Amino acid sequence: MSSDRYAQIVNAPVLATIARQVGLPQPVELDRYRPGQPVVAGPVLSGAAPGGRLEKPIKALLDAIGAERAGTAGEAKALVFDASGIADSTELVELQRFFHPAVGRLQRSGRTVVLGTTPALAGTPRAHTAQRALEGFTRSLAKEIGGRGATAQLVYVEPGAEDQLGSTLRFLLSPRSAYVDGQVIRIGLGVAPLPDLNGDRPLARKVALVTGAARGIGAAIASVLARDGAEVVGLDVPQNAEELRRLTGELGGAAISLDITADDAPRQIAERLEGGVDVVVHNAGVTKDRTLAKMPEERWTQLLEINLSSEERIDDELLGRGLLNENGRIVCVSSMSGIAGNSGQTNYAASKAGVIGMVESMAPELAARKATINAVAPGFIETRMTAAMPIGPREAGRRLSSLSQGGLPVDVAETIAWLASPASTGVNGNVVRVCGQSLLGA
Repeated sequence: MSSDRYAQIVNAPVLATIARQVGLPQPVELDRYRPGQPVVAGPVLSGAAPGGRLEKPIKALLDAIGAERAGTAGEAKALVFDASGIADSTELVELQRFFHPAVGRLQRSGRTVVLGTTPALAGTPRAHTAQRALEGFTRSLAKEIGGRGATAQLVYVEPGAEDQLGSTLRFLLSPRSAYVDGQVIRIGLGVAPLPDLNGDRPLARKVALVTGAARGIGAAIASVLARDGAEVVGLDVPQNAEELRRLTGELGGAAISLDITADDAPRQIAERLEGGVDVVVHNAGVTKDRTLAKMPEERWTQLLEINLSSEERIDDELLGRGLLNENGRIVCVSSMSGIAGNSGQTNYAASKAGVIGMVESMAPELAARKATINAVAPGFIETRMTAAMPIGPREAGRRLSSLSQGGLPVDVAETIAWLASPASTGVNGNVVRVCGQSLLGA
């Protein structure tokens, strides 16, 4: 939050007291991942409603990460509740019974995860009703605890997919998910066998293509994937070639300088990936804002070509040539604008909503190929572009979320790294917002 002058002021001595008295937001500095630190740096309190089916995989994951178990008193860094056994609305009281005495014990930058059964697969209309109620509970809880920098998520686990929980629960409990808040994640049957991972380098011996990699969020994505062991192939437009070569050189990767809207771009990319690719991250994108009444066709078309149509053509080429390896990943960068819309961004919002449609439509096809496709939808992320915004819109973007602050490029990158992990084989067709639970489109 170093560029967030407001947060520095309202958390300064003396001024912090005044800010509390007048009810001003006081953003908490969020815990973020540092190499070598544990998944959860503090006690974990877990519980379950009667009849839950996820206690065993929860316990296995907590044992695997060496999590300290919280007692009946004292603070907790994380709260995990298995609500999969709730089969009737009258049983929703189990949420109150667990969280009422526990939520006040949650530490700053704490984590709360509720686990349930995919409502449509819950078995009866009443069970479907009760499981769907978990969404309202979890999103509201996230807003109650956001002032402490704490987050809450809901994970629906399809019956039979209990063994797929580990990767997602590990991510949500860790500092890697610092700016992911109030989200609903759906886990299904794995598209490929779960692999044995290489410790802190789950992407070892994997090839990852990242478009728009030269700077900003793209550079953060490339760096995090390389940290996790991937051989990164960064792609960007020729005018960013020097920055791209510098970055990929530092990461021990390779660079492709081309315009992804060029007619032969998909072919060139495929030829550079002749040995196959494991992770494709569609990050390249632009904004060309203008109200629709002032939007010429050329301006509209150029943006749609970059943000959406080129992605479709690249995927068609890679899939048509069989270059996406088994248990491969396609991860797309959408936007909150694609969910909530934004004045002056009809073209941009259309492109980013189209990205979501691409994820929804291609998920079954990718599953048949033993691969997955997902998207992240960033909210207000601190970049050079947002730093240049007028102060009014910039402050509104920062404060209008449960965490009352902007995210960092690394927050988007960490979320993509989770989706890209070979262990996330049961996560397919999801759109995960990286927005601190933005109040827009909530």
